[in-house]
Amino acid sequence: MPEGDSVYLVARRLSPVLTGRTLTRGELRVPAHATDDLAGHTVLELDTHGKHLLTRFDSGLSLHTHLKMDGSWSITGPGKRLPRNLLPEVRVLMETDRGSTVYGVSMPVVQLVRTAEESEVVGHLGPDPLRADWNADQAAANLAAQPGRPLAAALLDQRNLAGLGNLWVNELCFLRGHSPWTPAGETDLKAVVALAARTLRHSALVPGAYQVTTGNNRRGQDHWVAGRSGQPCRRCGTVIEVAAEVPGDPNRRRTWWCPRCQPGPGPDR
Repeated sequence: MPEGDSVYLVARRLSPVLTGRTLTRGELRVPAHATDDLAGHTVLELDTHGKHLLTRFDSGLSLHTHLKMDGSWSITGPGKRLPRNLLPEVRVLMETDRGSTVYGVSMPVVQLVRTAEESEVVGHLGPDPLRADWNADQAAANLAAQPGRPLAAALLDQRNLAGLGNLWVNELCFLRGHSPWTPAGETDLKAVVALAARTLRHSALVPGAYQVTTGNNRRGQDHWVAGRSGQPCRRCGTVIEVAAEVPGDPNRRRTWWCPRCQPGPGPDR
């Protein structure tokens, strides 16, 4: 699922194709930018902050995109095109002077902003472990600012720490031995932040480790609790439970946990 490590890896995949290249065709197929033409713009760099991708051009503009749950990026070589059935879902098209084309498919967020004003779209985000300006102390302080908030909800709040999605938050709560509904102020937040940073970096930077939390990358063996409701805990054998998402409530995402390995309050605390 798309989380901060997902977007970081996307940027690493797209960068060799786009960086330093001039676009011969650049289309944003969304109503707000339907008349904007990026042809002639040269890509300076790609940068990420949490789950957000910023593609910067020499024109002083930046393309801000977010995958959410449905978006994806595809690359085709010179003379190649995306399969016809996917073309109606293309929201971003960037063809370079070397003939390669990058497609943003089913992209829910596509915004063109001035590079100098990127803070308008990412300025609300907390520190990101995958950025050079990562600040662990600030992330811990952000989480501590609402000590009564459930730990899982606090970790999912991108204003506190950017890049963690539901998969990582569920796995982190298990690895730290906390119920997801434990008040954040009752945990060692510096230790939580340190583990979050270490695991996210490992996932993004180590080949074969992408979103593997158990150390075993075989299919079905890669997670401790996420997606494993009704199955035995890999540590103690207790049945993994799941709490359904409550639509519209950011504190109640779908949550998996082991009641024995993660003692503490339940979802109805």
